[in-house]
Amino acid sequence: MRKSGILLHISSLPGKYGIGSFGKEAYKFVDKLKEAKQSFWQILPLGPTGYGDSPYQSFSTFAGNPYFIDLETLVEEGLLTKKECESIDFGTNLKKIDFKKLYDGRFELLHKAYERSKVYEDDSFQDFVYENSKWIWDYSLFMALKDYFNGEPFSTWPKDIRDRYNYAINYYREKLYFDIEFYQFLQYKFDVQWKKLKAYANKNGVEIIGDIPIYVAMDSADTWSHPELFQMDEDGKAVAVAGCPPDGFAPDGQLWGNPLYAWGYHRETGFKWWIKRLKKNFEKYDVIRIDHFRGFDEYYSIPAENETAAGGHWEKGPGIELFNKIKERLGDCKLIAEDLGYVTDSVRQLVNDSGYPGMKVLEFAFDSRDTGNANDYLPHNYTRNSVVYTGTHDNETMIGWLDDITEEEYNKVLAYFNVKKSAKNTEVCDAIIRAAMSSVSDTCIIPIQDYLHYDHKYRMNTPSTIGKNWMFRLTEGEIGEDIWKNIKYLTELYGRG
Repeated sequence: MRKSGILLHISSLPGKYGIGSFGKEAYKFVDKLKEAKQSFWQILPLGPTGYGDSPYQSFSTFAGNPYFIDLETLVEEGLLTKKECESIDFGTNLKKIDFKKLYDGRFELLHKAYERSKVYEDDSFQDFVYENSKWIWDYSLFMALKDYFNGEPFSTWPKDIRDRYNYAINYYREKLYFDIEFYQFLQYKFDVQWKKLKAYANKNGVEIIGDIPIYVAMDSADTWSHPELFQMDEDGKAVAVAGCPPDGFAPDGQLWGNPLYAWGYHRETGFKWWIKRLKKNFEKYDVIRIDHFRGFDEYYSIPAENETAAGGHWEKGPGIELFNKIKERLGDCKLIAEDLGYVTDSVRQLVNDSGYPGMKVLEFAFDSRDTGNANDYLPHNYTRNSVVYTGTHDNETMIGWLDDITEEEYNKVLAYFNVKKSAKNTEVCDAIIRAAMSSVSDTCIIPIQDYLHYDHKYRMNTPSTIGKNWMFRLTEGEIGEDIWKNIKYLTELYGRG
């Protein structure tokens, strides 16, 4: 069945208090998606963010980001006052997130809410902690310890707690009891608010496409509590890390720094951790996009001491064995394979064998630097079992991309889509959106920036850079009625309603 949706992260929603949340603006967005006949709302990972504010570098693969807890709901519950919320400086630019001010102010308010909550008397809170005990105790202790050790990575902690000696775990659980409970309270509130929003979306015919990174962050509760899952030494440091080799897009490659998996251990345990991870995430999302699907076929291994991604080498991943086990344990899951980058025949075979739809990104179809895969992204080569995008969160906006490409590439775009150069490239952008919507791909996802004809200033992320990413926000009423009507028109015109 042909369907379409919009890519917009929770953080980019309008609203008060510095960042988008699970509040009323999220419900309004669902209402508009329904009116415009959209079937999907795609978001980025919901995990708690750390250094660099990237949702792809989270303190936990199981926990949720407390920034998304709606403060107005806490006011309604009597845990905060409106005056307290409005007294915090979240920045004056409503179009961008100020992460430093957000960190300084948000947790101050959340602590007040916790202190007034008497959550220890709440049976549903106790049930939540019990039901999530396999990860929440490690996560909440990890976060409490990070606060106690002034935010330092766990590899620098005293050896007894870094290596999780039993007496140290017991000592800090007692010493940091209320700090641990605070982080559990945040996860409880996140869970309640998100499940309510997701249920509302589903009731209105909108499914949530979530996103999980293939890797976890080096400094995370996952690596600290289960080092056996990763290629790490006895001092809690990675032996080899993840990234991408040098190519036409990045001369030094991309050094992500995530610890690589000890796939032999995962295989011996029947991929138990991966199944647990996906099961938890299917409680959050209806469909899951797995980032960097290529890494399951082959992964790029970089010595941990390297300063760039040059000098790494490819190693074999778990392949179809992992996905056969997932299907055996979880059934036919709705997964999307993020099979972008340099795609080899073996990657294509893995995606085909898995049965999951791969991704088609129109911006990649005309890049002269990518001589091996560009044709994969031209619409006349698509298959039905795919998800087409104009671009993703890692790409330039469509208008920004049209402004940046070479004259040769630009002329190919005009010829392929049979369109003439236009002022600010809006007509060209619209023609590319139409091509995505009219393609044979079963699913079409368009970033909201492209419907709004936004340029590079509204880009969500530029890979391998830090300090200016993940800040994009909408303001109230920014998506005008004419935009929503156009989205509905295109959706019905191309049979995706």
